[in-house]
Amino acid sequence: MNSLVDELEAARDLEVDALADAIESIGFECTHCGACCRGTEADEHTATVFPDEVRTLGESQGADTDTEYDWRDVARPMPYGLRDGTDGPEGETFEWALQTDGCGDCTFYDPTADGGGCTVHENRPLICRTYPFSVALEGTSQPMGEAVDEAGIVRAHECEGLGRDIDRKEAETLAAGLKRRAIRELEEAIAVLERYQPVDAEGVVVHDSEGPKRPDGTPLEHP
Repeated sequence: MNSLVDELEAARDLEVDALADAIESIGFECTHCGACCRGTEADEHTATVFPDEVRTLGESQGADTDTEYDWRDVARPMPYGLRDGTDGPEGETFEWALQTDGCGDCTFYDPTADGGGCTVHENRPLICRTYPFSVALEGTSQPMGEAVDEAGIVRAHECEGLGRDIDRKEAETLAAGLKRRAIRELEEAIAVLERYQPVDAEGVVVHDSEGPKRPDGTPLEHP
């Protein structure tokens, strides 16, 4: 826990200008290829989403369609750590991932949609807003495999848009989002550890900063 607290302080001390300098030196321009929204032959799309982001996405979708949203339309338990049981997946996991479609792509990805195929672009989660970058702090997520480039504490992950010129204002926007995401990821990790208690329950249990939940997002009370 102490190391995560130290990392959180380091995240809060990150300088946006320095992060923007690193992003500029790596270079990036989104080509709207949609690769970061799609799964691969080996793995489904797994983008971490915070509980409040799930609700924001669900409420925005509900407002657009005039229907109530279902948590499971937006998010699913992060599959890492789960095992195959007789009646499907079972076990405990500690994150939510954006829901996927039958092809393993993000459920909000539509290649015919404006803006590169994201149908919830205005409300997209922080990890989507800051891809393909991450910061090298313990407890933060490192999306889409190992880094392919780096500058200082900033890591860049596989993306065909890397190495392209980037406007300073856009670099600063990305940098501010990257700092905000690092702080949120560490706050979430610390809260999960503080609240965690093993739960004797069948099926899948997701432990997030709000406590243990069923895959449909409903709270699971400790016995």
